Amino acid sequence: MAELSSNLLYAAFILYLVATFIFGGAIRDKKSMNGYNRWSHIGIVITIIGFVAQAGYFITRWIAAGHAPVSNLFEFITFFGMMLVLAFIIIYFIYKTSILGLFTLPVALLIIAYGSMFSREISPLIPALQSDWLHIHVTTAALGQAILSISFVAGILYLLKGVDQSVKSKETFWLEFVMYILVVVVGFVAVSTTFGAMKYESVFSWVDKEGIEAEMVYTLPALVVPNEGELLTDGKFSSGVELPAILSARKVNTVLWSIIAGSILYGLLRLILRKRVGAALQPLTKRLNLDLTDEIGYRSVAIGFPIFTLGALIFAMIWAQIAWTRFWGWDPKEVWALITWLFYAAFLHLRLSKGWHGKKSAWLAVIGFFIIMFNTIFVNLVIAGLHSYA
Repeated sequence: MAELSSNLLYAAFILYLVATFIFGGAIRDKKSMNGYNRWSHIGIVITIIGFVAQAGYFITRWIAAGHAPVSNLFEFITFFGMMLVLAFIIIYFIYKTSILGLFTLPVALLIIAYGSMFSREISPLIPALQSDWLHIHVTTAALGQAILSISFVAGILYLLKGVDQSVKSKETFWLEFVMYILVVVVGFVAVSTTFGAMKYESVFSWVDKEGIEAEMVYTLPALVVPNEGELLTDGKFSSGVELPAILSARKVNTVLWSIIAGSILYGLLRLILRKRVGAALQPLTKRLNLDLTDEIGYRSVAIGFPIFTLGALIFAMIWAQIAWTRFWGWDPKEVWALITWLFYAAFLHLRLSKGWHGKKSAWLAVIGFFIIMFNTIFVNLVIAGLHSYA
């Protein structure tokens, strides 16, 4: 069952990739910006088939694990990618905008590929997670975040067309910085895949923040080592900087490798393109309707915000009361969920009360997505807390 689950996830990934290229062909037809054409119809059909395949992965893994597969980074991030595809399918049938598929599916592919770099091992749930609230809270929160993330794609599209790429400005700098971050993710996937194919592994003994001796397994060469760490694997690189026990050295090591690999890849792209990545992508938005794109960004937040509120705050507090006998404990994950909620509440307030449309709204959508990803990745990888089991 576990092997079938992995095959279905792989099939979904391939189908999303194929659909991306087909949506790329669809935008050549002017009609595809406002309705169906042959290419866009084929693209959405393949996307739906891919989503069904990934849903099959989710169901078969649930059966194999005996619980909802959203309890670790691999499971949650791949599920988040699936929800992003679902959100795109819903928004697509409302607005029938082909270029949204050309940009949303690559983001979903990056998210799924990133999640696939983490351990795929099926393990039993710790006591705190042994509850029906696991799939109620986590799946609802992920769906809300996914719909909110569509506003990020719409915001990027708006900025790619709306920002003048021919001159240097703060807008071009920050837009290019967003492109750099996306390339960093690609770099991490590439370097993790490379060392994974080499079956690289090094083991350190270390002392955790509670003074307990343990072992830590690295799947990437150690740029940083655990507190009072000692290499147990012969012939492996281990000259990294020692970190305090409060930080997870292995997870910080992952972040550092992401930045290094992504920076190298970004530099190569700039050499090949001889222009900013944003400037290279701008021609794809030539026939983009900015007003429609702005509306898509707003509607995504308007739909995703209440769902996120329900899943990430209300359901989360109910489960926290059951599991830890308190509704709120200022755990890092809880704090960043609240920050995310407050940000999108401010987004809606500024748009509806202050008239923040167009570029202002697009930039807010981009910032919001990075807050979501910070909470999803960095808080889990680096900051210790009650949710560190994820």
